[in-house]
Amino acid sequence: MTVRLHLVAIFVNDLERARVFYEDQLGLPLNARGSFGFQFGEQVPYIGVHPALHERAREMVGRETGITLRVDDLYAIKASLESKGVSLLTEPVQQGFGIMAMVADPDGNVLALWEDNITEEDS
Repeated sequence: MTVRLHLVAIFVNDLERARVFYEDQLGLPLNARGSFGFQFGEQVPYIGVHPALHERAREMVGRETGITLRVDDLYAIKASLESKGVSLLTEPVQQGFGIMAMVADPDGNVLALWEDNITEEDS
């Protein structure tokens, strides 16, 4: 028996508003859509954005997701998001493992944006 991580779910109140954020503003590729919501990403694990239709799902809207998205150039992502009306929750901060900032979707679900500072010479 094989068990693999396939998808991480984020629950939202407004699917279309979330689609605009994840696809148009953040730039994640949309690879599936349906009554379940949307699935973003090029490979597993995907990010699933689902409507908060039941009480337990509604309780999970607007929280720290624990999801970290690796980006190539965090400052370019920051500028792109700001040009599209999205502000970061925290400014990029250099840490030992890279540069990190936090962003929230329109429902307040928080994601980390991370630029690795490890070069091939360091590994």
